Amino acid sequence: MFQSPPEGSQGLEPQPKEPAMILDQRFPWMWVLGLGLLATGASPEQIYTPPVTDPNFIEECVSIHNELREHVSPEGADLKYVTWDTALAKTARAWSKRCIFRHNSYIGKKHACHPYFKNVGENLWMGDLTKYVPKMAVTAWYNEGKHFDIGNNACSGVCGHFTQVVWAETYKIGCALRLCPNLGKDIAIFVCNYAPPGNLVGRKPYTQGNSCTGCAKGDICENRQCRNSTREEISSYPYWNPSWEFPRRINCNLFCQTYVIIRLVGLAGSVLCVFVLQIIYPGMHLEPNL
Repeated sequence: MFQSPPEGSQGLEPQPKEPAMILDQRFPWMWVLGLGLLATGASPEQIYTPPVTDPNFIEECVSIHNELREHVSPEGADLKYVTWDTALAKTARAWSKRCIFRHNSYIGKKHACHPYFKNVGENLWMGDLTKYVPKMAVTAWYNEGKHFDIGNNACSGVCGHFTQVVWAETYKIGCALRLCPNLGKDIAIFVCNYAPPGNLVGRKPYTQGNSCTGCAKGDICENRQCRNSTREEISSYPYWNPSWEFPRRINCNLFCQTYVIIRLVGLAGSVLCVFVLQIIYPGMHLEPNL
């Protein structure tokens, strides 16, 4: 016999609560966080600035430079393949975190920006922060080439960023990306340093001619560039940072570490000796000088 459902009931199996409702009841703070993200329009791609040790960031910076150098027009005979340099990246990081859009004032000082190269080159970019900044910035620098006449070594506009990107003698780069709220919402500064530096007065950025015909002895030709395994070795410079960096990073090399350890061991030994002597000679005390 059919029976009517009890009063107040719908006569149906209990329905599971919507996940959103469960989330609302158990974790109300997550709704606040979610609304905050929606309100700001932020996303991981927009707010993430990779460290200078990030492999993907390094690969993107190096690959876009080599790709553009490979396709330089007119064709270049002596362009070297560029690889990453950690000291140049540290210099770029140290300057970018100041969040001022002007060239590094220490660039012209010998060894102020690199422990091996006396001087380095520099390119700057400022704009909206996205995950495509390295490619976008380096391409913008390269596009200045439309104003440059390689035959006459003359420029009809702004060309300095382009000539540094394609400078034949440059074979090391290091870059850094920094979000700078003081310059505007989601505004970032992208800095790349180069060694050996380009833009030497009176010199062309590269020799015009068939690719690799101007490579040095011992180099091999690959993707229209001169490659050399010795030149492309990557050094880490673990104990070097720019002396002008603020706040300054503390460096402690092997000698420094050994000295600190010896001092700590000596201090611990002295304390232990005093403790042992007090146990052996409990009544021992120092007599005042008469």
